[in-house]
Amino acid sequence: MVVFGGMIASLYVTLTMVSASMGLASGVIQVRLSESLCLLPCLIPAAVPGLTVGCLLANWITGCLPMDIFLGSLATLIGAVGTRMMKNTPQWSWIPPVTSNVVIVPLLLIYAYHVQEAWWFLVLTVGAGELISCGLLGLMVYQTAKKRLIGYL
Repeated sequence: MVVFGGMIASLYVTLTMVSASMGLASGVIQVRLSESLCLLPCLIPAAVPGLTVGCLLANWITGCLPMDIFLGSLATLIGAVGTRMMKNTPQWSWIPPVTSNVVIVPLLLIYAYHVQEAWWFLVLTVGAGELISCGLLGLMVYQTAKKRLIGYL
């Protein structure tokens, strides 16, 4: 299980770097491809620490401020734990990571990065990005992983 956690962490970092190369890993409008992994805790408990460590490393590597490294990773941890708790209803398990990011990330943008946009606007932009990456792409990743990992879990 530790191997799965490490693989998820490294995938999270890699996908965040891909998103960063497109200008989508952070900021007011962000669609982190790595957030598509956020439903994996429904399948495997090791995804919870894997996602958290992956987010922490990705935020550090991409040059986020210390407050963002800590609180952004906390948002991922909260979302991953919530997703794990919803393992019996995977079609709705995107709600915890989307919610935790919609609550925490706009506050980080305002207080850590001094973004001047209104809070509600940031909630909408972060929420839209999370719905795309975690909701839409995440459900596709979940379905694919479920088919492929059956023999390993």
